[in-house]
This record gives sequence, structure tokens and C-alpha cells, in this order.
Amino acid sequence: MKPKYDPLFEPFTFASGVKIDNRLFMAPMTTNSSFENGMVTTDEKDYYKRRVAGLGAVVTSCAQVMENGRFAGSLSAASDDRIDSLAGLAKTIQNEGPKAILQIFHVGRLGSKRTLRGEQPVSASAVPIDVEGAEVPRALTDKEVRELVDAFGQATRRAIQAGFDGIELHGANNYLIQQFFSPHSNQREDHWGGSLEKRMNFPLAVVQAAKEAIQTYAKKPFIFGYRISPEEIKEPGITIEDTLQLVAKLKEQGLDYIHVSTNKWTQGSVRDLYETRPVVQRIQEHVGKEFPIIGVGSIITPDDAVETMALGVPLVAIGRELVVEPDWIQKVKLGNETAIRKKIKPEYREDLTLPDAMWEYIESRPGWFPIVD
Repeated sequence: MKPKYDPLFEPFTFASGVKIDNRLFMAPMTTNSSFENGMVTTDEKDYYKRRVAGLGAVVTSCAQVMENGRFAGSLSAASDDRIDSLAGLAKTIQNEGPKAILQIFHVGRLGSKRTLRGEQPVSASAVPIDVEGAEVPRALTDKEVRELVDAFGQATRRAIQAGFDGIELHGANNYLIQQFFSPHSNQREDHWGGSLEKRMNFPLAVVQAAKEAIQTYAKKPFIFGYRISPEEIKEPGITIEDTLQLVAKLKEQGLDYIHVSTNKWTQGSVRDLYETRPVVQRIQEHVGKEFPIIGVGSIITPDDAVETMALGVPLVAIGRELVVEPDWIQKVKLGNETAIRKKIKPEYREDLTLPDAMWEYIESRPGWFPIVD
């Protein structure tokens, strides 16, 4: 291995006490491959087994905390009868070496009656997404919001009992936690909305519920992370100033890391095109170097990963590229990084061990992956 890549393979210890072997995470990727009831499939376990060896940690595809928070093919952490299924996934990942982190979420207004078996999607307010024909969600009552907070705590307990090494709260990518934080989707005038401070109440309540579950049920150090989308381009939308206030609050809660979801690791502001400094760098500087940020987004080569760390970010997550090149880690370690595959050809499918549902999902989103004939 080239010495310039040594920083990627240095061990790292979180505030919780959990130690990972290196700085490389597998980013959560939508597989759409669970059974309709949210149970883990063999195809899904094979997908992880094929590509996770040598990583420091793996963040799974998201698992719903309530059954009305699902999308087609998502994992479920919504009831105790899913614990054994989740345990199989955790063990599959851990047997290859990395720590296993379960990402938990609620789909919110991105759900549909079709995937929710006729049930209307829910959100902070009755505001649909900005897509023609989008379903109008039902605004959650105060009682339902509090039940949802508890559901995140219960899902955290199930992750612990299933043997995961940590959880990541999915507060990004327009799912429900972000919907409560966003002034676009949250137009409430109660405890859960009406000002920036009140829009932070739901995310912070969810963090508290998860933290209490960890303190109660975890018998050993347990990783606790949170994923954010730093800005929204829509108006009104989340600004970087909003996010900096949120991450400061999250830092006070004793989290192990914040995972900053961006399309590219070099991404500047999507709202202020004159602000070109990478947003992940701005967030890391805001919280201080003692609080780790994970950089992610179009990290294709080991040089991309090293350059991300050079921004001051101690951890790096690789998503799409590990789908395209399952042997990324091994090729870097062997000094064979020039052989890293950067495009998918249909004939690679068998070697890539991609579940059919995931392949169909990839093909349905032109431009998401570099597919060539």
C-alpha cells in the first residue's frame, strides 16, 4: 500500500469507548431488498458479506421504527419479532470484521398509500413534497409525535438486543426527522414547530429517547451517530446557519459522530453559490476537532478519501463506490488502486452480488450510478 493512504487505516476510538480498526465507513445504501414485512433476506446479507471486509464500520440501509414509516423493501426495527432477523444481519457484517451500525428512520411524507397498504403518509404538517401529484400527508397529533419519539427509543433497544455495535439516527435525505427540522415541511405552531428552536425539539427528543435506551440496555460501549442533510435548496428551507445551531445542540448530547450527507465531499453551499468552501469542513470547524464528522459523497478513489480527511474530517464513508467495486479496500491495501472499478456493466452483476430489487432500483434512477453497456 502506498504510504499516502496510511491515514485511512489508522484506528479510531469514539467518545463512547468503541474502537474501530480504521477511518473507513460503508455509507448506508438503499437496497430495497427486505421482505415485505421488513425481515432481512438472504440476498441482503450476501450483498453486505461481499463488500464489507476491511472496513472500520458499516451503516446499514435504514430500518423503520414504526410500520407506517416504511418504503418498499426497507428493513424493520418496528417490533420485537424483528430482533432475530436483525441479529442475522448484524452477525453477517461483524463476521467480516467491521462494526455494525443500524440506521433507523421514519419515511414521513415520502411514504405513499401504495407502500403503506392504503394508509395516508404522515409528517410534521400537511405539506406535500414539491413534486406534481405528490400525496398530501396527514399532520401528526401531539400524542402521535410523542409515540414516535418512544418508537425511536424502542428501535434502539432492539438494535442493542440484536447485537449491533451502534445506531445511526437518520435525520437526513428528507425523511421524518428532517421534516420536523425543516421550515418547509414543519408549519406547526406548538411545542414541535413555529421557530428554529421548536423545530429542533423533535430531533432532540429522539436523540434523548435513543440515549436513554442505550444507557438502560447496552451492556458494553455502543456507537451513537446522527445523519444530517446540511441544507435544503427549497424555500423556505434548512440553511447552513440552522444546521450549525442544530449540530451544536447535538454535540451537547454526547453523540459519537455526525454524518453529513452531501452529493459530493467537496460540496459547498447549495443555497449560496458564492460559498464554495466544503460544507463538511465548515461543520467540522464549527463543532471542533474533538467531535468527529463523517464526510461522504462521491468518494471514488483513495485519493478522494485522503483529501476528505485533509479537510480536518477524521472519518470517511464510501457508498456507491463500494457497490461498484466490492474489493475497494483490498485493492488499496495491495497497492492496486488503479484497478478499482468505477463503472458498472450488466455482466458484472453476478460478481457484484446485487439483489434483484436493488438492481431494479438503480436502473430506475438514471445517473445515480455509472452504468455502461
